This record gives sequence, structure tokens and C-alpha cells, in this order.
Amino acid sequence: MTDQDTANAGSPSSPDGIAEQDIETEATIEGPEYCAYTDYNQDTPSETSLPATGENATGVEQRVWDRLYEIDDPEMPVSIVDLGLIYGVRAVEESEDTTGDAADAAGTRVAIDMTLTYTGCPARKMLTEEIEAEVRSVEGVSEVSLDLVWSPNWSLSMVTEQGRADLREFGLSVPEGEEA
Repeated sequence: MTDQDTANAGSPSSPDGIAEQDIETEATIEGPEYCAYTDYNQDTPSETSLPATGENATGVEQRVWDRLYEIDDPEMPVSIVDLGLIYGVRAVEESEDTTGDAADAAGTRVAIDMTLTYTGCPARKMLTEEIEAEVRSVEGVSEVSLDLVWSPNWSLSMVTEQGRADLREFGLSVPEGEEA
């Protein structure tokens, strides 16, 4: 083997013989890992404001929270609210469009911030579509937007007491109270 052959030979880290420093790479994002399919929202709640439960909601917003409580996680019989997946619900009442366009009739726009127990959740699409459809069917809702957020990261501390009880009933071992 010549010196040139040795220089071009592959290595365990580069079996095709291309030196790692010769490979052009695109710029990388500094900081935490990012998912290309997620619209990141920087105005996410702090862990101290979670779990979000809708306890002070009224009107359309309260009806949205009530509907969200009816939706169970696809993998276990626990409400997505009690599981701590819903970070917030915002309901903005719209006034009727002054141009008379029927498509812009009055209603309430609802924005939901939610997370998943992990970014690679296989039920992601099914769950987000179910939530959007269910919330869209709430009386008074004219538009729904659902934003997946990853900060703060979901943890057991975000599960409500009812959610913990439901998880235990399902057969999972869950720490009591704030121990999570």
C-alpha cells in the first residue's frame, strides 16, 4: 500500500476515506436540540405556572378547557389536561367584520399551547388532530391554533393530583405530591 493509498483509505469513523474535516456541513443551531417540524414559541409558561388547569377560565375558554378534559392520552386513560400536556389556552373574541364578509363572522379564536411527553411521540399527529377537531366543535369557537412547545420540558411534576390517581389506577407507579 502506497502512502497515497494509506491517506485515502477509510477509517472506522470515515469508512469511505473522506476525512471528517473535508466534509462541508451546514451551520448548526447553538443550544438545545430543535425539531424541524415544530413552530417554537418563546412565550411559554414557567414550570411554576404548571400544571395549567383552566380553573379561572370563563365563557368560551371554560368550554374549551371542559372539552380538553374529555380527551384522554392515546396511550393511557388519563386526560391530557391532568397529564399536564396543556400549557395554556387563550380565547380571543372577534367582532363581526365590518365589510359584511360572512366568512369573517364573529366568533372566538382559540390558541392552545401544549407539549408531549417526548418529542418523538408516535401519537403526535393523531392527538393534535383530535384536539383541533374537538375544540373546533365547541360552541362559539371560530378558529383553533395548536402550538407544540417544548419549554419547559414535560415532567411528572406537571401531572395534576387527579392525573396521578388515574396513572396509579392504570397500574403505573407514580410518586406522591411534589416528589416527581
